[in-house]
Amino acid sequence: MNIPSPAKKPSRIQLRNRKLILDAALDVFSQHGYRGATLDQIAVASGLSKPNILYYFDGKEAIHVTLLNQLMETWLDPMHKIDPAGEPLEEILRYVQRKVEMAFEYPRESRLFANEILQGAPRITPHLQADLKPLVDHVTVVIEGWIAQGKLAQVDPLHLIFSIWATTQHYADFEAQVQVLADSDVRANAEAHLDAMFRRMLAV
Repeated sequence: MNIPSPAKKPSRIQLRNRKLILDAALDVFSQHGYRGATLDQIAVASGLSKPNILYYFDGKEAIHVTLLNQLMETWLDPMHKIDPAGEPLEEILRYVQRKVEMAFEYPRESRLFANEILQGAPRITPHLQADLKPLVDHVTVVIEGWIAQGKLAQVDPLHLIFSIWATTQHYADFEAQVQVLADSDVRANAEAHLDAMFRRMLAV
């Protein structure tokens, strides 16, 4: 009986090169979208040759899917942390704050996600169905329960979530416009404004 050999752990150089490729690809995809991005652009941005990139990934789509898979875990984490046993208003406002922080800390990731959605989500639809939909359904039920208990004002829970996404991710997806129009304290002002806005909307 032949026992398969254990998978060989990647070397430090292989791990470094893979990280270089993914980081460069994130820049390229966030700037040009999936359709506008090329392996040649990723090669130039990473400082590696195109054949070297193809040693690690089967092609452009494989790189893009890897980035999306990594992104979804980070993207969903703040919503996972909404505590049904917590103080409702503060739980929602904490979620808003973390989404603002992510917009400023991960603008490339936000634009990668936005570009994928704008193209009809051809590569991320399984994640939306298997991961995002059940999570949003769960949080919607939690918010409905808080409203029924009189702990939050009457709002549509799903459209509340949509509004949080729209107002926070705007700062990443429209970063170039925000930089032209806003002052140097844009992040602090965004956090204060959105906290006040959602607090007024949700407070009983």
